[in-house]
Amino acid sequence: MTAQGIRDGVIAGLAVTMVVACILWNLEAPTRLGVAVLTQQYMALQLGLALTIAYLNFDRRGKEKAGVGWIDGALALTAFGVLMYAAWDFVWLLKEQAYRPWQITLVGTVVVITVMEGVRRRAGWMLFSIVGVFLIYALFADKVPGRLIGKELSPERLVQYVGFDPNAVFSTPLAVGTIIVLLFVFFGKLLFAAGGGAFFTDLAMAATGRSRGGSAKISVVGSALFGSISGSAVSNVVTTGVVTIPLMQRGGYTKRDAGAIEAVASTGGQLTPPIMGAAAFLMAEFLDISYFTVAGAALLPAALYYFSVFLQVDLIAGRDRIAPTEVDGLTVRQVLREGWHFVLPFGVLLGALFWWRMDPADSALLSALAIVLVSFLRSYRGERLTVRTLWRTFVETGTGMVDLILVVAAAGFVIGVLNITGLGFALTLVLVDAVGANVVLLLGISAVICIVLGMGMPTSGVYVLLAALVAPSLVEAGIDQIAAHLFILYFGMMSMITPPVALAAFAAATITRDDPLGTGLAAMRVGWAAFILPFVFVATPEILMTGHWAAIVLNLCLALIGIGAVTAGIVGFWGTRLSAVLRLGFVGLGIVALPLGFLPGAAAWHIPAALAIIALAAVLLIRARGTIEHKKSEPGRTMT
Repeated sequence: MTAQGIRDGVIAGLAVTMVVACILWNLEAPTRLGVAVLTQQYMALQLGLALTIAYLNFDRRGKEKAGVGWIDGALALTAFGVLMYAAWDFVWLLKEQAYRPWQITLVGTVVVITVMEGVRRRAGWMLFSIVGVFLIYALFADKVPGRLIGKELSPERLVQYVGFDPNAVFSTPLAVGTIIVLLFVFFGKLLFAAGGGAFFTDLAMAATGRSRGGSAKISVVGSALFGSISGSAVSNVVTTGVVTIPLMQRGGYTKRDAGAIEAVASTGGQLTPPIMGAAAFLMAEFLDISYFTVAGAALLPAALYYFSVFLQVDLIAGRDRIAPTEVDGLTVRQVLREGWHFVLPFGVLLGALFWWRMDPADSALLSALAIVLVSFLRSYRGERLTVRTLWRTFVETGTGMVDLILVVAAAGFVIGVLNITGLGFALTLVLVDAVGANVVLLLGISAVICIVLGMGMPTSGVYVLLAALVAPSLVEAGIDQIAAHLFILYFGMMSMITPPVALAAFAAATITRDDPLGTGLAAMRVGWAAFILPFVFVATPEILMTGHWAAIVLNLCLALIGIGAVTAGIVGFWGTRLSAVLRLGFVGLGIVALPLGFLPGAAAWHIPAALAIIALAAVLLIRARGTIEHKKSEPGRTMT
């Protein structure tokens, strides 16, 4: 066997070990065998496996490589050996932590160096720089002037804490990533290995393809279905976009709009229950509430997000006269008849999460088992699970988790610095004092910070970092905890479509071969609602399913009407092309109708504005219909 074959075999073996270890841990295998294992020991094992794969598989630029140089080989062996030792002897190390033995210094140093270099390779310079700034701050915290002054730390004490302590690298983010998120990634990989990707695309095509602008609606629906279980907006774009973007271009959408629509639709999947890019499980752990509460709160904002995108692509199709898509006789009934077995795992997942109230990890494990059972028996369009594809799924899950494990480990460094220096409290105090009692200004500043810090980072990493840095300030200002954490998640994810580092938009631009910056700006237009929805649910908790049902329904209706009006004004079409005055009228009335109750007395204007929008929209539709009927009745005129 060649050296490359040996290396590939080692990587595959390590990746499969990651997944098997996660399954055994969630089945409580150590406890059932009478062996006491700390969660930190399990996390050290998974971190060691992930770091080893990272240095064996990726070069210094973060690209996959064919061979292993001596430097990367040494890093891989060092990381593996030290983390395996930590996993084996963690109990003794924890008991001796107060005496600071050299073994903890060794573990901490290796963890900090290898994780930081891994993050630089795989997540890029942005996250590396952010975490690096916090580590440097910790070394000089006692010399920082003003309120940000912190506790004095030596380099030895710093690496011992952030690279070993259960309140730093081996804390909640890494635990959730290696225990829960890994299983949901496995669930998603199984689903698509069994043909679930084709099933989702066909279902979206059959459901929406025959309406005007059907090609874009296929993208919106398909990306929502795919994105709600995938953990990455970018992977969503490149997976579904290769099908939907050319379809939109052939249907009549411009290259820029096609790329923007796919980027926005894919990003929204990270905000949509049941999985939300794994952020839902992290949020439940951070807030110490049930997953059911988090998913329920996120449901209506996600529905409003996709309502805005869906309406916009429909109105663009009406304005530009984009015809329905040819779906070759494909029907929803036909798709479901051939792929009904994919409904069973989702039924198991939703039932386990929301009906039986099982833990997320157990729910994912049960759903994965359901996929394996049904997909070995049935195929969809020739795709089905086999022993070979099942093995490949194990390998792809393990290797696919490497980036996420590195990111959440680095986020653990930040959490450790905030804890040991007292910077977390100081940042909250400084930010709240800077804006005084002006909640809107605090939200605006926080939104900008979230977009900047979220650039270039995966969903889970974005959320963990922002939950530590920004969310405490919002909560301290009196904002509801769930609203504050959803606020930072939304704006963190908007970094995916906001230049200069709009990864989802740039990924779509590589498919359309259009200007990346232009695609990012177009994506901001298509996804405009996502920039105002967080302000809406902070001002109106009913949008998060909090309060009396009548208030929830009323505010939901106001939000739908307001978003619909602003979207019509942005597109410039409602039954007919709108003049500049009508566009401004729709946008102005829509903003007033939105339940943004920050200003005293603003609530009194929401319902009148909504009624005015309904009246104006009805008049325009009646007039447009009358014009069409008149043209049809003219002799010799044929309508197309």
